[in-house]
Amino acid sequence: MSTPDRRTLIADTAIDLVAAAGLRGLTHRAVDAAAGLPAGSTSYYFRTRTALIGACYQRLAELDLGDVDADGPPPAEVDRGAAAAALGALLYRWLTTGRARQLARFELSLEAARTPELAPELHRAGLGARARATAILAGLGAERPEEAAELLVGWTEGILYDRLAGALARSRPAPDLAELTSVARRMVDAALL
Repeated sequence: MSTPDRRTLIADTAIDLVAAAGLRGLTHRAVDAAAGLPAGSTSYYFRTRTALIGACYQRLAELDLGDVDADGPPPAEVDRGAAAAALGALLYRWLTTGRARQLARFELSLEAARTPELAPELHRAGLGARARATAILAGLGAERPEEAAELLVGWTEGILYDRLAGALARSRPAPDLAELTSVARRMVDAALL
């Protein structure tokens, strides 16, 4: 296995551990064991816990932006309906097959809020989604696309949090693509006001 592949395996395994057990379950030894790697492998690539958490942020950003790009049309070809369909599909994916990854992202974000040395990694990871949203909203004619993107990303985060860990996590029925697309359409329309 090449070095980049091993780093990716370690980051993916660490994300899965955080999703399953929270940050208390994230140790170098636990990652080695869960990834089936020889003892000491994780600490070889990521010497400190902070470095390991930083790798998680980078990998989460890479995976999330990959989902954004996979679900949406290019910004130049987007209309409100296509934007809403893409955002609805993204929400659906992150509430179903990407659920664990999003739980880990929220857990890691809370840790960054308490640990100043982690904040820069979180900040860098969050800029990509905002840049994509800004481009799409600019293509839709938003007067202030950066501000509109901040709102849209904030609303998206709120829906994800509420349905994964918040008040609706246990009482809401399983995610429904049509309902999420409808919600996404209202969010896109409101962001463009």
